Amino acid sequence: MGVLNAEQIARQIADGRVLLGGALRARQMQPASLDLTIARRGWRVRASFLPPPGKKVTERLKDGLLMQEIDFAQGAVLERGCVYLVELAERLKLSSDTCGAANPKSSTGRIDVFVRLVTDSVNGRRVAFDEAPAGYEGPLFAEISPRTFSILVREGASLNQLRLKQGSPRLDDAMLATLHAKEPLINGPADIEGGIGLSVDLKSASGPIGWRARRHAALIDVEAPGALDADDYFEAIAAPKTGFIILDPDEFYILASREALSIPPDYAAEMTPISPGLGEFRVHYAGFFDPGFGWSPKGPNGSRAVLEVRSHDAAFVLEHGQLVARLVYEKMAARPGKLYGEGVASNYQGQGLKLSKHFR
Repeated sequence: MGVLNAEQIARQIADGRVLLGGALRARQMQPASLDLTIARRGWRVRASFLPPPGKKVTERLKDGLLMQEIDFAQGAVLERGCVYLVELAERLKLSSDTCGAANPKSSTGRIDVFVRLVTDSVNGRRVAFDEAPAGYEGPLFAEISPRTFSILVREGASLNQLRLKQGSPRLDDAMLATLHAKEPLINGPADIEGGIGLSVDLKSASGPIGWRARRHAALIDVEAPGALDADDYFEAIAAPKTGFIILDPDEFYILASREALSIPPDYAAEMTPISPGLGEFRVHYAGFFDPGFGWSPKGPNGSRAVLEVRSHDAAFVLEHGQLVARLVYEKMAARPGKLYGEGVASNYQGQGLKLSKHFR
Protein backbone atom coordinates (compact mmCIF):
# COMPACT_ATOMS: atom_id res chain seq x y z
CA MET A 1 0.00 0.00 0.00
CA GLY A 2 1.28 3.45 -0.85
CA VAL A 3 2.04 5.65 -3.85
CA LEU A 4 2.44 3.50 -6.96
CA ASN A 5 5.80 3.65 -8.71
CA ALA A 6 6.44 3.73 -12.47
CA GLU A 7 6.51 -0.06 -12.80
CA GLN A 8 3.22 -0.40 -10.92
CA ILE A 9 1.62 2.33 -13.04
CA ALA A 10 2.78 0.41 -16.12
CA ARG A 11 0.94 -2.66 -14.78
CA GLN A 12 -2.17 -0.51 -14.27
CA ILE A 13 -1.91 0.44 -17.94
CA ALA A 14 -1.42 -3.19 -19.00
CA ASP A 15 -4.45 -4.22 -16.91
CA GLY A 16 -6.67 -1.57 -18.51
CA ARG A 17 -6.97 0.50 -15.32
CA VAL A 18 -5.26 3.46 -16.98
CA LEU A 19 -6.16 3.92 -20.64
CA LEU A 20 -3.83 5.91 -22.87
CA GLY A 21 -4.80 7.78 -26.01
CA GLY A 22 -2.01 6.04 -27.94
CA ALA A 23 1.46 4.66 -27.33
CA LEU A 24 3.21 5.72 -24.14
CA ARG A 25 5.20 8.84 -24.96
CA ALA A 26 8.90 9.27 -24.27
CA ARG A 27 9.45 10.46 -20.68
CA GLN A 28 5.70 10.36 -19.97
CA MET A 29 6.35 7.99 -17.07
CA GLN A 30 8.00 9.49 -13.98
CA PRO A 31 9.28 7.57 -10.91
CA ALA A 32 5.99 8.09 -9.04
CA SER A 33 3.59 9.63 -11.55
CA LEU A 34 2.27 9.65 -15.10
CA ASP A 35 2.32 12.79 -17.23
CA LEU A 36 -1.16 13.48 -18.61
CA THR A 37 -1.43 14.64 -22.21
CA ILE A 38 -3.77 17.03 -23.97
CA ALA A 39 -6.17 15.49 -26.48
CA ARG A 40 -7.37 17.29 -29.60
CA ARG A 41 -10.44 19.07 -28.23
CA GLY A 42 -10.85 21.85 -25.71
CA TRP A 43 -13.09 24.77 -24.87
CA ARG A 44 -12.79 28.32 -23.67
CA VAL A 45 -15.26 28.68 -20.81
CA ARG A 46 -16.77 31.59 -18.94
CA ALA A 47 -15.50 30.50 -15.55
CA SER A 48 -13.94 27.68 -13.60
CA PHE A 49 -16.44 25.02 -12.53
CA LEU A 50 -16.94 21.56 -11.10
CA PRO A 51 -19.79 19.34 -12.32
CA PRO A 52 -22.54 18.97 -9.69
CA PRO A 53 -23.32 15.51 -8.28
CA GLY A 54 -24.50 13.11 -10.97
CA LYS A 55 -23.48 15.31 -13.91
CA LYS A 56 -20.76 14.93 -16.52
CA VAL A 57 -18.31 17.69 -17.42
CA THR A 58 -19.50 17.91 -21.04
CA GLU A 59 -23.11 18.14 -19.87
CA ARG A 60 -22.19 21.10 -17.68
CA LEU A 61 -20.71 22.85 -20.72
CA LYS A 62 -24.16 22.94 -22.27
CA ASP A 63 -25.49 25.04 -19.38
CA GLY A 64 -24.26 28.31 -20.87
CA LEU A 65 -20.61 28.06 -19.84
CA LEU A 66 -19.12 27.34 -23.29
CA MET A 67 -17.65 30.27 -25.21
CA GLN A 68 -15.56 28.65 -27.96
CA GLU A 69 -14.42 25.17 -29.01
CA ILE A 70 -10.70 24.73 -29.71
CA ASP A 71 -8.81 22.25 -31.91
CA PHE A 72 -5.28 21.51 -30.66
CA ALA A 73 -4.21 19.43 -33.68
CA GLN A 74 -2.20 22.30 -35.16
CA GLY A 75 -1.66 24.13 -31.89
CA ALA A 76 -3.70 26.85 -30.21
CA VAL A 77 -2.92 29.92 -28.15
CA LEU A 78 -4.36 30.03 -24.64
CA GLU A 79 -4.59 33.67 -23.59
CA ARG A 80 -3.59 34.88 -20.15
CA GLY A 81 -6.49 35.76 -17.91
CA CYS A 82 -8.84 33.29 -19.62
CA VAL A 83 -10.13 29.91 -18.43
CA TYR A 84 -10.02 26.80 -20.62
CA LEU A 85 -11.17 23.23 -20.23
CA VAL A 86 -9.41 20.56 -22.30
CA GLU A 87 -9.90 16.85 -22.80
CA LEU A 88 -7.00 14.68 -21.74
CA ALA A 89 -5.96 11.68 -23.81
CA GLU A 90 -5.94 9.38 -20.77
CA ARG A 91 -8.97 7.77 -19.11
CA LEU A 92 -9.25 5.87 -15.85
CA LYS A 93 -10.93 2.65 -14.81
CA LEU A 94 -9.63 2.43 -11.25
CA SER A 95 -10.21 -0.43 -8.87
CA SER A 96 -12.03 0.25 -5.60
CA ASP A 97 -8.74 0.38 -3.66
CA THR A 98 -6.96 2.88 -5.92
CA CYS A 99 -7.40 6.65 -6.14
CA GLY A 100 -5.60 9.39 -8.04
CA ALA A 101 -4.18 12.82 -7.24
CA ALA A 102 -2.94 15.39 -9.76
CA ASN A 103 -0.70 18.43 -9.78
CA PRO A 104 0.78 20.76 -12.42
CA LYS A 105 4.22 19.81 -13.69
CA SER A 106 7.12 21.88 -12.36
CA SER A 107 7.65 23.62 -15.69
CA THR A 108 3.96 24.53 -15.82
CA GLY A 109 3.88 26.18 -12.41
CA ARG A 110 7.05 28.16 -13.06
CA ILE A 111 5.43 30.00 -15.98
CA ASP A 112 2.37 30.83 -13.86
CA VAL A 113 -0.07 28.52 -15.62
CA PHE A 114 -2.76 27.30 -13.23
CA VAL A 115 -3.81 23.71 -14.10
CA ARG A 116 -6.27 21.47 -12.24
CA LEU A 117 -7.61 18.00 -12.97
CA VAL A 118 -11.40 17.69 -13.38
CA THR A 119 -13.40 14.46 -13.47
CA ASP A 120 -17.02 13.58 -14.11
CA SER A 121 -19.34 13.10 -11.16
CA VAL A 122 -20.25 9.41 -10.99
CA ASN A 123 -22.72 7.63 -8.72
CA GLY A 124 -23.93 10.96 -7.37
CA ARG A 125 -20.54 11.76 -5.79
CA ARG A 126 -19.29 15.26 -5.28
CA VAL A 127 -16.06 15.91 -7.14
CA ALA A 128 -13.00 17.94 -6.19
CA PHE A 129 -10.23 19.48 -8.24
CA ASP A 130 -7.09 17.36 -8.67
CA GLU A 131 -8.73 14.21 -7.32
CA ALA A 132 -9.86 10.98 -8.97
CA PRO A 133 -11.76 9.04 -6.29
CA ALA A 134 -11.21 5.35 -5.64
CA GLY A 135 -12.99 3.28 -8.27
CA TYR A 136 -13.36 6.22 -10.68
CA GLU A 137 -14.21 5.17 -14.21
CA GLY A 138 -14.38 7.82 -16.89
CA PRO A 139 -12.62 10.61 -18.79
CA LEU A 140 -10.16 13.16 -17.49
CA PHE A 141 -10.12 16.90 -18.16
CA ALA A 142 -7.74 19.73 -17.30
CA GLU A 143 -8.78 23.24 -16.40
CA ILE A 144 -6.05 25.59 -17.67
CA SER A 145 -5.76 29.26 -16.78
CA PRO A 146 -2.57 31.11 -17.82
CA ARG A 147 -2.13 33.94 -15.31
CA THR A 148 0.85 35.98 -16.60
CA PHE A 149 1.97 34.65 -19.99
CA SER A 150 -0.11 33.44 -22.93
CA ILE A 151 0.97 29.96 -24.04
CA LEU A 152 1.03 27.90 -27.24
CA VAL A 153 -0.29 24.36 -26.69
CA ARG A 154 -0.53 21.40 -29.08
CA GLU A 155 -2.19 18.02 -28.93
CA GLY A 156 0.08 15.70 -26.95
CA ALA A 157 1.54 18.41 -24.71
CA SER A 158 1.73 17.67 -21.00
CA LEU A 159 0.92 20.28 -18.35
CA ASN A 160 -0.04 18.15 -15.34
CA GLN A 161 0.68 14.74 -13.85
CA LEU A 162 -1.18 11.99 -12.01
CA ARG A 163 -0.22 9.91 -9.00
CA LEU A 164 -2.03 6.71 -8.08
CA LYS A 165 -2.34 5.69 -4.44
CA GLN A 166 -3.57 2.72 -2.43
CA GLY A 167 -4.36 2.87 1.26
CA SER A 168 -3.29 5.85 3.37
CA PRO A 169 0.38 6.44 2.54
CA ARG A 170 0.82 9.86 4.18
CA LEU A 171 3.24 9.99 7.12
CA ASP A 172 1.93 11.59 10.29
CA ASP A 173 4.12 13.94 12.32
CA ALA A 174 5.54 11.22 14.55
CA MET A 175 6.49 9.05 11.58
CA LEU A 176 7.98 12.07 9.82
CA ALA A 177 10.08 12.98 12.85
CA THR A 178 11.37 9.41 13.08
CA LEU A 179 12.31 9.39 9.41
CA HIS A 180 14.04 12.79 9.69
CA ALA A 181 16.07 11.55 12.65
CA LYS A 182 17.13 8.49 10.68
CA GLU A 183 17.77 10.20 7.36
CA PRO A 184 17.70 14.02 7.34
CA LEU A 185 14.99 15.33 5.03
CA ILE A 186 16.19 18.94 5.16
CA ASN A 187 19.47 20.54 6.18
CA GLY A 188 19.02 21.63 9.76
CA PRO A 189 16.27 21.30 12.38
CA ALA A 190 12.82 20.44 11.08
CA ASP A 191 9.63 22.34 11.92
CA ILE A 192 7.19 19.42 11.82
CA GLU A 193 3.49 20.17 12.12
CA GLY A 194 1.34 18.68 9.39
CA GLY A 195 4.49 18.24 7.31
CA ILE A 196 7.96 19.79 7.29
CA GLY A 197 7.93 23.59 7.21
CA LEU A 198 9.67 25.37 4.35
CA SER A 199 10.78 28.98 4.59
CA VAL A 200 11.83 31.53 1.97
CA ASP A 201 15.41 32.55 1.23
CA LEU A 202 15.89 36.29 0.66
CA LYS A 203 19.61 36.52 1.53
CA SER A 204 21.42 34.72 -1.28
CA ALA A 205 25.17 35.28 -1.10
CA SER A 206 25.51 35.82 -4.85
CA GLY A 207 23.14 36.55 -7.70
CA PRO A 208 19.43 37.34 -7.48
CA ILE A 209 17.22 35.98 -4.71
CA GLY A 210 14.22 35.76 -7.01
CA TRP A 211 12.49 36.76 -10.21
CA ARG A 212 9.41 38.86 -10.85
CA ALA A 213 7.41 38.23 -14.02
CA ARG A 214 7.14 40.99 -16.61
CA ARG A 215 3.75 42.01 -17.88
CA HIS A 216 2.90 41.88 -21.61
CA ALA A 217 5.71 39.48 -22.50
CA ALA A 218 5.69 37.37 -25.66
CA LEU A 219 4.06 33.96 -26.16
CA ILE A 220 5.58 30.83 -24.54
CA ASP A 221 5.59 27.57 -26.51
CA VAL A 222 5.21 24.96 -23.75
CA GLU A 223 7.06 22.34 -25.83
CA ALA A 224 10.14 24.42 -26.67
CA PRO A 225 12.74 23.98 -23.91
CA GLY A 226 15.68 26.37 -23.78
CA ALA A 227 14.20 28.69 -26.42
CA LEU A 228 13.67 31.90 -24.43
CA ASP A 229 15.77 34.62 -22.87
CA ALA A 230 14.84 34.96 -19.21
CA ASP A 231 15.31 38.75 -19.21
CA ASP A 232 12.46 39.11 -21.72
CA TYR A 233 10.02 37.50 -19.28
CA PHE A 234 11.38 38.12 -15.79
CA GLU A 235 13.26 40.82 -13.91
CA ALA A 236 15.80 39.75 -11.31
CA ILE A 237 15.28 40.66 -7.65
CA ALA A 238 18.41 41.55 -5.69
CA ALA A 239 18.78 40.59 -2.04
CA PRO A 240 16.97 43.30 -0.06
CA LYS A 241 19.00 45.24 2.51
CA THR A 242 15.91 45.35 4.74
CA GLY A 243 15.60 41.55 4.86
CA PHE A 244 12.14 41.62 3.29
CA ILE A 245 10.38 42.20 -0.03
CA ILE A 246 6.88 43.50 -0.65
CA LEU A 247 4.70 41.28 -2.80
CA ASP A 248 2.51 43.41 -5.05
CA PRO A 249 -1.06 42.18 -5.57
CA ASP A 250 -1.60 39.96 -8.59
CA GLU A 251 2.11 39.79 -9.45
CA PHE A 252 4.02 36.54 -9.94
CA TYR A 253 7.35 35.75 -8.30
CA ILE A 254 9.85 32.89 -8.45
CA LEU A 255 11.69 32.44 -5.15
CA ALA A 256 13.54 29.58 -3.44
CA SER A 257 13.32 27.81 -0.11
CA ARG A 258 15.98 28.42 2.51
CA GLU A 259 16.05 24.68 3.20
CA ALA A 260 17.65 22.11 0.94
CA LEU A 261 15.37 19.09 0.94
CA SER A 262 15.77 15.42 0.18
CA ILE A 263 13.25 12.75 -0.86
CA PRO A 264 14.59 9.26 0.01
CA PRO A 265 13.99 6.46 -2.53
CA ASP A 266 11.11 4.83 -0.63
CA TYR A 267 9.09 8.04 -0.32
CA ALA A 268 7.35 10.69 -2.40
CA ALA A 269 6.44 14.20 -1.26
CA GLU A 270 4.07 17.03 -2.04
CA MET A 271 4.24 20.73 -1.21
CA THR A 272 1.06 21.99 0.42
CA PRO A 273 -0.03 25.56 1.24
CA ILE A 274 0.11 26.91 4.76
CA SER A 275 -2.88 28.30 6.61
CA PRO A 276 -4.20 31.56 5.07
CA GLY A 277 -3.92 33.02 8.55
CA LEU A 278 -0.12 33.06 8.20
CA GLY A 279 -0.05 35.24 5.11
CA GLU A 280 -2.11 36.56 2.22
CA PHE A 281 -0.19 34.86 -0.55
CA ARG A 282 -0.13 31.60 -2.49
CA VAL A 283 2.96 29.43 -2.95
CA HIS A 284 1.54 26.11 -4.11
CA TYR A 285 1.35 25.61 -7.90
CA ALA A 286 3.38 22.53 -8.77
CA GLY A 287 3.77 20.40 -5.69
CA PHE A 288 4.96 16.84 -6.50
CA PHE A 289 8.47 15.74 -5.55
CA ASP A 290 9.56 12.32 -6.82
CA PRO A 291 11.61 9.69 -4.97
CA GLY A 292 15.28 10.62 -5.26
CA PHE A 293 14.79 14.37 -5.62
CA GLY A 294 17.73 16.00 -3.87
CA TRP A 295 18.96 12.59 -2.69
CA SER A 296 22.20 10.76 -3.42
CA PRO A 297 23.51 7.54 -1.86
CA LYS A 298 26.89 9.25 -1.51
CA GLY A 299 25.55 12.57 -0.16
CA PRO A 300 25.53 15.37 0.68
CA ASN A 301 21.82 15.52 0.00
CA GLY A 302 19.50 18.41 -0.70
CA SER A 303 18.01 20.53 -3.47
CA ARG A 304 16.15 23.78 -2.94
CA ALA A 305 12.42 23.93 -3.53
CA VAL A 306 11.42 26.57 -6.06
CA LEU A 307 8.46 28.62 -4.84
CA GLU A 308 5.86 29.99 -7.24
CA VAL A 309 4.46 32.92 -5.29
CA ARG A 310 1.49 35.20 -5.88
CA SER A 311 0.08 37.73 -3.44
CA HIS A 312 -3.69 38.03 -2.98
CA ASP A 313 -5.71 41.22 -2.67
CA ALA A 314 -3.28 43.33 -0.64
CA ALA A 315 0.44 44.04 -0.82
CA PHE A 316 2.23 41.75 1.64
CA VAL A 317 5.61 41.91 3.36
CA LEU A 318 7.54 38.67 2.96
CA GLU A 319 10.44 38.29 5.40
CA HIS A 320 13.60 36.25 5.00
CA GLY A 321 13.04 32.91 6.74
CA GLN A 322 9.26 33.27 6.83
CA LEU A 323 7.27 30.02 6.75
CA VAL A 324 5.65 29.71 3.31
CA ALA A 325 4.71 26.05 2.75
CA ARG A 326 4.84 22.54 4.19
CA LEU A 327 6.20 19.39 2.63
CA VAL A 328 4.21 16.21 3.33
CA TYR A 329 5.77 12.80 2.74
CA GLU A 330 4.08 9.61 1.57
CA LYS A 331 5.32 6.04 1.58
CA MET A 332 5.89 4.43 -1.80
CA ALA A 333 4.22 1.07 -2.38
CA ALA A 334 7.63 -0.05 -3.68
CA ARG A 335 10.90 1.65 -4.55
CA PRO A 336 10.90 2.74 -8.23
CA GLY A 337 13.35 1.12 -10.60
CA LYS A 338 14.76 4.55 -11.50
CA LEU A 339 14.89 7.50 -9.13
CA TYR A 340 14.40 11.14 -10.03
CA GLY A 341 17.20 12.29 -12.32
CA GLU A 342 18.64 8.77 -12.58
CA GLY A 343 19.31 7.49 -16.09
CA VAL A 344 17.48 10.45 -17.65
CA ALA A 345 18.73 14.01 -17.40
CA SER A 346 16.55 16.09 -15.10
CA ASN A 347 15.87 19.81 -15.40
CA TYR A 348 15.69 20.42 -11.66
CA GLN A 349 17.88 17.93 -9.77
CA GLY A 350 20.38 19.77 -7.59
CA GLN A 351 18.62 23.04 -8.29
CA GLY A 352 18.88 26.34 -6.52
CA LEU A 353 16.81 29.27 -7.72
CA LYS A 354 15.83 28.21 -11.23
CA LEU A 355 13.29 29.24 -13.85
CA SER A 356 11.41 26.71 -15.97
CA LYS A 357 13.05 24.62 -18.67
CA HIS A 358 11.74 27.01 -21.35
CA PHE A 359 14.50 29.54 -20.58
CA ARG A 360 18.14 29.46 -21.60
